[in-house]
Amino acid sequence: MHAWKKKKSLLKGVSFSCELEVHERQILGNLAATVAEALIERAQSAPKDELAELTGMPSGHTVAPEDPGLARLLPDFEREGDEEYEGDNGLLRALNETEITKEKLAGLSAISHAIGPGGSEHIKLSEPEALLWLRALNDIRLFFAASEIAQPDESRDRDQIVEWLAYNQDSLLQAVMGEA
Repeated sequence: MHAWKKKKSLLKGVSFSCELEVHERQILGNLAATVAEALIERAQSAPKDELAELTGMPSGHTVAPEDPGLARLLPDFEREGDEEYEGDNGLLRALNETEITKEKLAGLSAISHAIGPGGSEHIKLSEPEALLWLRALNDIRLFFAASEIAQPDESRDRDQIVEWLAYNQDSLLQAVMGEA
């Protein structure tokens, strides 16, 4: 992967570009799809609340996911040591998890859309797309860093992928924050 570059154009505004190797584009697409599938499966398994459906209020799970990768993306709203009230965390999760999941899926979709099924290795993003990519790269990195993999070879591969995702994210962040 080549570093992300920022380009300013008088007519087109700010854009960000990068060259990915063919296998890097495929890996990134597969990783984004894996995380999106896990999030969609979680959203679809949410209990249905008839009152919420009638009022238009969001409703969802009241407990954290058991999968370590999903638990990292959808953590509890309360931290250890916070003052606790019975049911607060579950209520906050039920009201907010659906919207948080939608936002995460939008970022993952931006990655899938930009690289496409047979798309180019040259990626060009607008500023809003770059911000979506940053969030999605972070989500992918966190998901796979937290995932439990039993095989030593897979663990080594996972660590290399997480490192590559961190480099990709940092390179894009430097481009977004840079003056170029």
